[in-house]
Amino acid sequence: MNSTLTAPRRHGHPPDTHADLRPLTPLDRAALHLGLALIRWGRRSGPRPEAERRANRLERALALQERNRLAQEAQQTLLPYTFSR
Repeated sequence: MNSTLTAPRRHGHPPDTHADLRPLTPLDRAALHLGLALIRWGRRSGPRPEAERRANRLERALALQERNRLAQEAQQTLLPYTFSR
């Protein structure tokens, strides 16, 4: 079995969380700000282009017409015929 021996670790209770921290450099801060800006930009919910809205409106209208047509067909075929007096 191959194993590498390392220096004994300090097991403090509670653990010392500041033992391995290094000070933040300006590059670290810039990377953090860039990352957060990219996340905000990716989650933006701005207005969509007008052409896309128009296409969606047309698709919704066509889907509604098709759904109404299918419902009308189902109603005519499934309901029994009644004589009117």
